[in-house]
Amino acid sequence: MAKKSLCKKCTGLCCRYFALPIETPEDRGDYDDIRWYLCHKDVTVFVEKGDWYINMKNKCRHLLKDDHKCEIYEKRPRLCRKYSHDNCDFVDGDYDYELHFTNDRQMEEYIKLKFDNNVNEKKKTKKVKKKKSKK
Repeated sequence: MAKKSLCKKCTGLCCRYFALPIETPEDRGDYDDIRWYLCHKDVTVFVEKGDWYINMKNKCRHLLKDDHKCEIYEKRPRLCRKYSHDNCDFVDGDYDYELHFTNDRQMEEYIKLKFDNNVNEKKKTKKVKKKKSKK
């Protein structure tokens, strides 16, 4: 009962964004496509429990300005009806993201670390193998 009263104190935080699953990137091109998403205003990407999501800040048009209640509460979509107070955005605490990208520069750095460091390591390994094979 106490958890439901949180809605009365909240400004509809859960109605101010939506997150959708995206395919897990596999190669440099896939990561660069995600970098493109992050070039857009109010878009973030996060990984939670191994799954990738795109998050867009975009307020629901049915969230009332004066009291932050849902204007279509009785016929709200299934996703809204299934929303659990256990995951309420009003409750303090950080999300436990494995990865969280808030802009394209962060993804660009991640791409460099993920792909270019491996390339450099492979080059070093090949050089060492070549030197050893000359002996």
